[in-house]
Amino acid sequence: MQYSEVVMDHFKNPRNVGRIENPDGVGEVGNPICGDMMTILIRVKGSRIEDIKFSTFGCGAAIAVSSMVTEMAKGKTLKEAMKITNESVAKNLGGLPKNELHCSHLGVDALHKAIMDYYSRKKGEGIKDKRVEYIGERKGKCYCPYCDTEVPKATPYCNKCGKPTLEH
Repeated sequence: MQYSEVVMDHFKNPRNVGRIENPDGVGEVGNPICGDMMTILIRVKGSRIEDIKFSTFGCGAAIAVSSMVTEMAKGKTLKEAMKITNESVAKNLGGLPKNELHCSHLGVDALHKAIMDYYSRKKGEGIKDKRVEYIGERKGKCYCPYCDTEVPKATPYCNKCGKPTLEH
């Protein structure tokens, strides 16, 4: 599968690249298999994401995903942004090749971590200590973000590849 025109546009013209001085929340993720590293920074006003920026070291799909995630989250409430899924990101990008789907998992995980960091900095306001919803969840089932094998929700490691599953 080739990259869609939307993926290529977000790769060539990424939105929301940069830094936010003294961000309200920071989400950093990395994939040891492919080397992609993503950081998402958020500024929250009221309960909305007023500003969002990213920096990504990785392939074209990782950059496009980071750009799309920030576009989808900007202006949303924190609760709305927590409902953004890897599937919705991939759909908005016009699809991703199967071997690049892990990028959508990483991008959404970075966003969710930034939101959870915001809540932890607020010392108990909102979703205190709630674990991030599993990013690979589809139709009530969880899947490993590395090998796409179905895993039980409470499993910290994939039974097939042995890699850590994302918290949910």
